[in-house]
Amino acid sequence: MGTALIHDEEMTKYKLLWVDPACKIEVPERLTVTYEALIQNGLTDRCVSVPVREATDADILLVHSEEYLEAVKKTPYMTLEDLKEFTLQYGDVYFHPNIYHCAKLAAGAALQLVDSVMTGKVRNGMALVRPPGHHSMRSAANGFCVFNNVAIAARYAKQKYGLKRVLIVDWDVHHGQGGAVLVLYFSWHRYEHQKFWPQLRESDYDSVGKDKGAGFNINVPWNQVGMKNSDYLSLFCHVLLPVAYEGGYNLTSLPQSVCQTVQTLLGDPAPRPANLDGPCESALESLHCVRSAHRQYWSSLKHAVIKSFHMNVFFHLIRETLLKAEADSVALATLSSLIALVEKMEKNEVQSGYHACCVFPIRRDCRYRFFFPLLTCLHELQADVIMFNDFSSDLQWLGSGRRCGCSDALGFTQAVLSLLLPLGYEYDPSLVLLVRMSDSGVCDNMWQQLTGLLLGLAQGRTLVLMQVNAIPILDILPSSLLGDAAPSLRQLDAPLPEDVEALERLRHRLQADWKLLQTTGEHADAILINTAHHQTYSQFPPITASC
Repeated sequence: MGTALIHDEEMTKYKLLWVDPACKIEVPERLTVTYEALIQNGLTDRCVSVPVREATDADILLVHSEEYLEAVKKTPYMTLEDLKEFTLQYGDVYFHPNIYHCAKLAAGAALQLVDSVMTGKVRNGMALVRPPGHHSMRSAANGFCVFNNVAIAARYAKQKYGLKRVLIVDWDVHHGQGGAVLVLYFSWHRYEHQKFWPQLRESDYDSVGKDKGAGFNINVPWNQVGMKNSDYLSLFCHVLLPVAYEGGYNLTSLPQSVCQTVQTLLGDPAPRPANLDGPCESALESLHCVRSAHRQYWSSLKHAVIKSFHMNVFFHLIRETLLKAEADSVALATLSSLIALVEKMEKNEVQSGYHACCVFPIRRDCRYRFFFPLLTCLHELQADVIMFNDFSSDLQWLGSGRRCGCSDALGFTQAVLSLLLPLGYEYDPSLVLLVRMSDSGVCDNMWQQLTGLLLGLAQGRTLVLMQVNAIPILDILPSSLLGDAAPSLRQLDAPLPEDVEALERLRHRLQADWKLLQTTGEHADAILINTAHHQTYSQFPPITASC
């Protein structure tokens, strides 16, 4: 299975026909420069081309009212003055004689992508569409959006394929207020305390949904500009991933981000994030507020209150160790095989590899400060994380297990998401060594999930070691290292209270040295108090999503 790419030049064939400062940034070049960048980077040839289709009336009516659909149907026949007048009833949007056709193509492209993925024709994919959709509401166009292709795709998938749970991750500078429809909706967006468009009270962190949908609408409002990788990774590890497991335009940056997204879908190694110095105070305030607002709905949140890869030095030191050490033949053979694998990684002949062996001489031999590895060793229901720091000859051991949340599926998952991933990203290793002992107690599905998550580190350079009596895992390990989707862990039960407490104690102890482990800022509690006061006296209660 490959990666689908859906694109049709027809969606560039509408534009603003009058002067409107608010809408002048929505131009056909948003699509053309993006697709040209994909071609120039050789990515279109690596993708599976899927044709677009128009969404039917029945598709559109999954989300929109019949009155609104009938009104939009009339726009191809309107004069310029009629189009201007029709536009005035909506916010920050414009209409064109061809926009109805393009909006149907945009929604239909999303449905084509759903069908392609759900029927197994492709593993994943991207649809390049215009107009966008996530701001449009049931009976209103908004924010350049006519038909909400995101919400239509979610409802279509639930209806046609019987899906019970759909997660929408809205990564856009604006809050996608039209997207929270019968799904778990996660949006991080520029907010600036309700000063940034669309300036809605329901874009704040405490709009969590209502009735049966309470907890299924997660807003992460950024209240200052210039958020960095550390800020996003912090939210990614401490809010989005735990919840997901449990239950204007810049014509320069836009094509770059689309190309990197397609490369990720194709399974290319992710670039190493630079300058991870921990989230800023404003990001910590948002993180703390979001976790506090949702702690009653999600078990995983209940506890809420560039380096060089010196391979030549690596080989020299290991060989020197072998000559001096009184190692037996099995250990020598193991190290020889590991050296061969790492040499292939250094030459970019392979991205990752695995080896079955009887002994693990890694802990002794890797204490040399030759490069920056991250070693995760699973044994006896424990997960030991070892980081080798070039400023110190000491090993840092972060023991977990029953003491730190690995005694059950959700506990283990929380340990990985709230501790291992933030530590891994901030440490920025050059190589990940993942060791599985025969007594690890970790099921195959959890092992595949862990392997997939760690592939995001070290540009995918991952070396897996396992004991020979763990051979059955070899049948599924290659697919994990190749980036295939890991099996679902299904709905996870609440973690044991003692595991959660142990994880939190460890996180609190380490967060002074590892900034990505922080989940609250100095003034976060004051922010919560002020928000509660605002809710009490506000004349405009939040409009919440219902699931």
